[in-house]
Amino acid sequence: MTHVSGAQTNKTDQMGQGTSAASPQEGGSGEESFRRFDLATQRDEALRAAQAAVGAGQNIVLPTDTVYGIGADAFSADAVQGLLNAKHRGRDMPPPVLIAEPAMLPALVSSIPLGAERMIKECWPGALTLILNAATALHMDLGETAGTIAVRVPDNDDARALLLHTGPLAVSSANISGQPSATDVGAAIAMLGDSVAVYLDGGRTPGPVASTIVDFTVSPAGRILRQGVIGFDQLEGLSPGLEDLVTEQVQADQAAAATPPSSSPDAPSGSGPSGTPDSSADAAAGSGSGQD
Repeated sequence: MTHVSGAQTNKTDQMGQGTSAASPQEGGSGEESFRRFDLATQRDEALRAAQAAVGAGQNIVLPTDTVYGIGADAFSADAVQGLLNAKHRGRDMPPPVLIAEPAMLPALVSSIPLGAERMIKECWPGALTLILNAATALHMDLGETAGTIAVRVPDNDDARALLLHTGPLAVSSANISGQPSATDVGAAIAMLGDSVAVYLDGGRTPGPVASTIVDFTVSPAGRILRQGVIGFDQLEGLSPGLEDLVTEQVQADQAAAATPPSSSPDAPSGSGPSGTPDSSADAAAGSGSGQD
């Protein structure tokens, strides 16, 4: 696996090379090929198995501070494509990247605006995803990102422990796109099955509300593309001038619904106002459908 220079600690010797002897899960028609580990009782085995799976280019499922995520090596185009395939999702909706600590971020991005720095200091680890311009030398193929990268540090000890050893992971919600996000590992297994090699069971997660997404690639003050756990009022105090595109869209939709059709005869049905977050912005955010 490719490592981020200066940002990742290699602790393979400490964690070991082998995978756990945990029994495969049994389905209705026989044994399944994936393995499930209980982080409460098998933590070391679980992290070793997950690290090995990531190194082999396979998908894993891990708990986060919002919902369960499906993860893969962010530096492997084949692994990322395997993640997208598992979710039945196209390259137009690239996954965000999870990192273990803020110190890993500078190696991934070209710059960090002041507002983003303040949000990182206040909200990481936590349910805040930042979209920034990717470093020009960054060798990641996450999909159609338009030169951007969506990153966050999860507030989950098990997830961060794994990320310290694997380096950055491409992680999206552990579900089929368009389906409800999984807040327990059983729901993730029911949807993703054998497309995942290792499931880490950390109990029920705090979801289903996902992370808030703030895009800093258009304005240095940022703009909210998705409302989540962290609210606008808290973030606006950290980055004055922050735009709330989600609320603006809701207000525009409400105004359009209240306008008699005769007053705007040329307006096409279902059209939104200019300045609405478009599909490319959503794709860069990795927001997907529902809680993706």
